[in-house]
Amino acid sequence: MENVALIESFSEFKDDKLIDRVTLMAILEDVLRNALKKKYGDDDNFDIIINPDKGDLEIWRNRIVVADGEVEEPNQEIALSEAQKIEPDFEVGEDVAEEVKLVDLGRRSILALRQNLISKIHEHDNTNIYKHFKELEGEIYTAEVHHIRHRAIILLDDDGNEIILPKDRQIPSDFFRKGENVRGIIESVELKGSKPAIIMSRTSPLFLEKLFEQEIPEVFDGLITVKKVVRIPGEKAKVAVDSYDDRIDPVGACVGMKGSRIHGIVRELGNENIDVINYTNNVQLFVTRALSPARVTSLKLDEENMRAEVLLKPEEVSKAIGRGGHNIRLAGQLTGYEIDVFREGAEEDVELKEFSDEIDAWIIEEFSKAGLDTAKSILEQDVNDLVKRTDLEEETILEVIRILKEEFED
Repeated sequence: MENVALIESFSEFKDDKLIDRVTLMAILEDVLRNALKKKYGDDDNFDIIINPDKGDLEIWRNRIVVADGEVEEPNQEIALSEAQKIEPDFEVGEDVAEEVKLVDLGRRSILALRQNLISKIHEHDNTNIYKHFKELEGEIYTAEVHHIRHRAIILLDDDGNEIILPKDRQIPSDFFRKGENVRGIIESVELKGSKPAIIMSRTSPLFLEKLFEQEIPEVFDGLITVKKVVRIPGEKAKVAVDSYDDRIDPVGACVGMKGSRIHGIVRELGNENIDVINYTNNVQLFVTRALSPARVTSLKLDEENMRAEVLLKPEEVSKAIGRGGHNIRLAGQLTGYEIDVFREGAEEDVELKEFSDEIDAWIIEEFSKAGLDTAKSILEQDVNDLVKRTDLEEETILEVIRILKEEFED
């Protein structure tokens, strides 16, 4: 009866977990052999026959008949008198096959055996899930919000697999409700113990690159190549694209008429501002394009130190730097060059660090983060704009402006 009960539970797993029959039979045999080793010390002389269709299994113990009193290995040998109880005409030297019932293993062993079977099947299931998602690393995946926690959102896919979207992998403007579908890329898959931890990201540059593949046919078909993507998630991104077919305008194809093609991507990313730029091997031209929408007057490259000095008209400077310094920072990341901006007619300008005796270093650093590193770059700005672009109080900014104005009046 215990044999049948075990097979029934075996069938339950097959239906529930969709594991193939051969694998399940191998797992069941492995579990049975472990139980036999614990009971008899060895399992080499046991035959296990599993018949899931009939709902039965058989375990046969094979031993050699030896004369009474000469049994040295009880698991391998059987005394003649014991063998003859099974079959009266057995003789010394013959092989005896004796059926072992699960009940012979003991009730506790049977319970442990079932628990071990459950554990092994879950382990196999988790290994398959790990392998499946490991192959999906870097690919877009969709899952449903199951639980919202402070540090992460727990998602479930159609197969009930748990996927984690940590807070720092969410776009700042992301707001999800339970039951809502979420798209992101599978960023990493790790085995923690025997359970796979699947991490999704919506902030990775690769997510934006994969969205281009999904939404723009020419990118999907390989007619347009995404060369590099840089992002400040939810704020701004720059995407360099190229085409080996001169008849295709890669930027035009990606953006579409009046932004029709890129609009869905922008919406997916919480209205992230996306600049699509024509890639080129000409570094000077690439740096110039990367600073879009600003128009560069002239450019000087120091290729050894990976620095670029850019000269701009005064009205173009704020465009090059961008809100919060986002534009110039992303241009630097896209090109790999540290970009220094200079204004036309700024020969009389003074670097802000020259005022370190009167202005605290941390205040100078705050201005520098916003791309404002000279006296005139600050004096040309509106006070309200300076408050928005830095983390400084209006009172502090007014004091800095007073100090700078005194320098130029002198």
